Amino acid sequence: MAEKTKISGRKGAIKALVPYIWRHYHKLIIITLICILITCIASMVSTFFISILIDNFISPNTNWLNGNPNSGVNLGNPNWDMTSEFLPVLCIFAGVYFLGVIASLIYSKLMVVITQGSLKYIRDDLFKHMESLPVSFFDWNTHGNIMSYYTNDVEAMRQMISQSVPQLINSIITVIGVFCLMVYFSWVLTLIVIVILVAMIIIIKTIGVRSTRYFIEKQRTLGSTNGYIEELIEGQKVVKVFCHEEKAVYDFDIINNKLEVADRNANIFASILMPIMNNIGFITYAIVALIGGALVANNVNIGIVPLTAGTLVTFIMFTRSFINPIAQVSNQMNSIAMGLAGAERVFELMTKPKEVDDGYVTLVKGKLENGNYIETNNENDIWLWKHPHHDGTITYTPLKGDVRFYDVDFGYKPDKVVLHNVSLYAKPGQKIAFVGATGAGKTTITNLINRFYDIADGKIRYDEININKIKKADLRKSLGMVLQDTNLFTGTIADNIRYGKPDATMEEVVAAAKLANADSFIQHLEKGYDTYITNNGDSLSQGERQLIAIARAAITNPPVLILDEATSSIDTRTEKIIQGAMDQLMKGRTVFVIAHRLSTVRNSDAIMVLEHGRIIERGNHEELIAQKGEYYQLYTGAFELE
Repeated sequence: MAEKTKISGRKGAIKALVPYIWRHYHKLIIITLICILITCIASMVSTFFISILIDNFISPNTNWLNGNPNSGVNLGNPNWDMTSEFLPVLCIFAGVYFLGVIASLIYSKLMVVITQGSLKYIRDDLFKHMESLPVSFFDWNTHGNIMSYYTNDVEAMRQMISQSVPQLINSIITVIGVFCLMVYFSWVLTLIVIVILVAMIIIIKTIGVRSTRYFIEKQRTLGSTNGYIEELIEGQKVVKVFCHEEKAVYDFDIINNKLEVADRNANIFASILMPIMNNIGFITYAIVALIGGALVANNVNIGIVPLTAGTLVTFIMFTRSFINPIAQVSNQMNSIAMGLAGAERVFELMTKPKEVDDGYVTLVKGKLENGNYIETNNENDIWLWKHPHHDGTITYTPLKGDVRFYDVDFGYKPDKVVLHNVSLYAKPGQKIAFVGATGAGKTTITNLINRFYDIADGKIRYDEININKIKKADLRKSLGMVLQDTNLFTGTIADNIRYGKPDATMEEVVAAAKLANADSFIQHLEKGYDTYITNNGDSLSQGERQLIAIARAAITNPPVLILDEATSSIDTRTEKIIQGAMDQLMKGRTVFVIAHRLSTVRNSDAIMVLEHGRIIERGNHEELIAQKGEYYQLYTGAFELE
């Protein structure tokens, strides 16, 4: 997993990415570096062969053919033995070149393994970390932007790791090796190349900084664009119903324009870099050839070895080998910029703080005999709270479902409190209802029970245990929840019902479906419980999806049940049909109900009327009607819930 340090800018992304890849593939990386080194050396040796070929074999024969044999000047020997002289050199050159090809093939394949494997680990760790983030993270980030981490950002990293990084390493080794050989041949000509190189570096830095800035902006804007598209796709029916197409297109055009500007500017600077580098390279070759030719013609030797026609040709080729890698790296700057921008976003997400869980009270199943815990794995076992103490002792208390709020204040943001001084209690087996206008704080209260959010002030006790002391996973295991917005997952209907209890038998699945009155419609499907659903169960009606969600809560057999508008998507007739089953489901459990239909809360033990985050009335139906307050106004139709 990435180190939990703040990721900021390209340097931060590199510091996070390089150790991450090294940790998983350090052996393959070492082999790859060796193969790259062999490839570079083979390339330089093959270039050096040109000097030997010209000076030892081509030039002497050219001099003999064009010269006067009777002049007394040694013009070379045209009768050199090809077998004893030329062929061995040629075989050495072929062997070195073949070795370079093999090394290149090996490191290319290894880079595929390293790249794809590293991205697999990154996606795994990214998803694992995402699952550990608090609910508030998903409140403030669009789904499309989150998806962009797994697609656009990871893809940008793939291109950088598989293409740009090997090219960069190859270029560095080549530049260092070629530079040493150039100095060996002629330090004067090398000095000329260095002066031109400085100008190239200044240009690369100037253009590269601007290009990188725009590529980073492009990655961020791309995430926003994906978020908007995902949001509109999900809400396409709403767009159609309210004839919002033109406004949606207009808003998308604005976001897309920002992406186009960032992408265009980034690619403008990236695309002009290579032509500039190529032209500077051509100018360099011309200058080196002109000055080097003059030195050869005047027999001026300034270097470790004599400057001959062969060494000059080799030097020019080394000049190309010296400049080309720099030009190629500059051409990869857009890929590097995008990859680092993607890495910065990915590792920044991976360093976001996890959901804090400092609880130590856990949930176990068994039975108590004379105060002693016995694990029996019987059907009649009960849920027990396991309390470890500082002195090393452990006590067990039965899970009852007693929930109490004491002067609770809460705000999604520290400067905006939405719940004020909320106090309430729900004894085991009681049904507590929350009513009030939208935004009054009904759902917020239920979100605090399962610690989706932590309170700012006050206390919440569960079976007389401060919920901060209960491990969140164990706390939520004791709670069943049915939300207004159903979420079904790709898989069979049976898989969706047993989502909260993966080891549930088929008999348990059917029993839960019958309890929620979902069995009848499931049996009429072509494959029954094996019916495969996708895309949040779009092939089912909203009511059918809600029935499956209710069955999913029923199969976990929780002692506390939270119904957040659980029947809001079900028609009145269906609601009456399942009401008896819901009563069976709620029997013996502590139940929190949020409902706009006041008829569904009449039989509650206590009804809490909320307004602007405060409980303004409480009591059962008859008591509240007798008070003739807010609830009376709502129930009689004088007011309507928003």
